Amino acid sequence: MTVLEQPGSSGNKGTLPGPPPAWRPHVDPAPLLPDATPYRVLGTDAAARLDPGLLTSLYVHLVRGRRFNAQATALTRQGRLAVYPSSTGQEACEVAAALALEDRDWLFPSYRDTLATVARGLDPVQALTLLRGDWHTGYDPREHRIAPLSTPLATQLPHAVGLAHAARLKGDDVVALAMVGDGGTSEGDFHEALNFAAVWQAPVVFLVQNNGFAISVPLAKQTAAPSLAHKAVGYGMPGRLVDGNDAPAMHEVLTEAVRRAREGGGPTLVEAITYRLEAHTNADDATRYRAADEVETWRAHDPIALLERELDARGLLPGEFVTATRDAAEEMAASLRDRMNADPELDPMDLFRHVYAEQTSQLAEQAEQLRAELAAEAADQSVQEARP
Repeated sequence: MTVLEQPGSSGNKGTLPGPPPAWRPHVDPAPLLPDATPYRVLGTDAAARLDPGLLTSLYVHLVRGRRFNAQATALTRQGRLAVYPSSTGQEACEVAAALALEDRDWLFPSYRDTLATVARGLDPVQALTLLRGDWHTGYDPREHRIAPLSTPLATQLPHAVGLAHAARLKGDDVVALAMVGDGGTSEGDFHEALNFAAVWQAPVVFLVQNNGFAISVPLAKQTAAPSLAHKAVGYGMPGRLVDGNDAPAMHEVLTEAVRRAREGGGPTLVEAITYRLEAHTNADDATRYRAADEVETWRAHDPIALLERELDARGLLPGEFVTATRDAAEEMAASLRDRMNADPELDPMDLFRHVYAEQTSQLAEQAEQLRAELAAEAADQSVQEARP
């Protein structure tokens, strides 16, 4: 049996029985640790190997995403949205998350990730329906392989692990990618999800968008860890630290993490260093907790500008391409604006249609009561209209 010596003891005097070698398998933590600095591609020698088709596709999505954020923010000022958490400045993270997945995979977004759902193919109006307050989710999660957008922090992470684990048990070739902000890493759901994912070796990728603030709380007041990516090693999974404004770097790292998960390599925690250029939501005054010069510094590291420099250097940014890209983004924004300005036609009976697969007797009774009240109201309205 192995022994553990007491401090100050000599030889075997005062030794305690130690655990047998199989008490805990030895895992070398070195391969799990993230790089000391965020991984980058743009502006480095690695940029030379980038596929031109990928670069132009990323650019189209980034420009469209920036316009989507601007239009959604404007809709809040017009009273068409109750609230909008903008991802302006974080578009590279949003787009890369969507493009790294196959059609059969699942995306688990946070409340700030409407752009990721749109980049995955969801109708922009459906993506904003929850924030408008019109319906439960606004889209069919199973049809689009996108979990419901929700405002509770980090609750989607255990759901992603459960789906990914269940898919593997069934033999389905499915990966789940779960998105969360830096503030969400302070929630218990984050730690529980990582622990279960690592123990089960679930095919799931965790993407933390570290934009510097949990509403108004800076990262330094949330954690003392060297980086959020370093938290991965404590759970037995690799951590990756990436420049979240470098679109091709984000795409490369997430694509590799998805591939690794699909091939049975288990989960990966990716931390993207980025910045939200706008306030937490339209109800927030960001000037109370961050300086204007800080925001301007990050504007110089804008994901669209970074990619434009690479495209221009390669001769992949002709004027007609830029014009066509911006025109397409404007058409999307105009369509979104027109459809959001139309009053929705809501059916009160939807309150009962999507609660249980088989309706309970109590819900059936409540539904019948509401149906009778609506019928009586319609009959009364008809009488009123028939009077001279």
